[in-house]
Amino acid sequence: MTAPSTFGLIGLSSEARNLHWLLTNLVEEVPGILSVAVVSSDGLLLLSSDDHRNKEARDALQARGTKRSGPRGSAADLATIVSGIGSLTVGAAKLMDFGGVRHTMIAMDEGSLFVMSISDGSLLGVHGSADCDMSVVAYHMALFVGRAGHVLTPELRSELRKSLEDSQTTTGRAR
Repeated sequence: MTAPSTFGLIGLSSEARNLHWLLTNLVEEVPGILSVAVVSSDGLLLLSSDDHRNKEARDALQARGTKRSGPRGSAADLATIVSGIGSLTVGAAKLMDFGGVRHTMIAMDEGSLFVMSISDGSLLGVHGSADCDMSVVAYHMALFVGRAGHVLTPELRSELRKSLEDSQTTTGRAR
């Protein structure tokens, strides 16, 4: 097991650091997870897995000849997809009058996409490889939601969003 990275977490509240730690553990501990995004109710990316996380899974896909290992661009692409699917399923549930949406799973030829409600409209999105065990991924997502849902307050969402914007500004200047 690899220790979670604390780079870029200095200055964050303990709740924000804990969410980063939970996300890191989700990616590193569950086989087949390629990328993860936590999205606010208005579709903004709050947290995402680093591109270098779970490198072994991405390398294995490439070795098998899989053309793509995730959304084309970045975590922002995954956030957009998660937000759109979340919105679509909420609308469908309202039309069908079946209550709230808890989770959505999409199985594709070369991967899977999972979307799970966290709290107040926030969503957890996971992109998994084609050979991931969907029930294991869903179980660990539910654990993440159970642990993160009660601390994902409006204040924390604002802090996470600002932290993400600051890190993107810093990265942009380094290039």
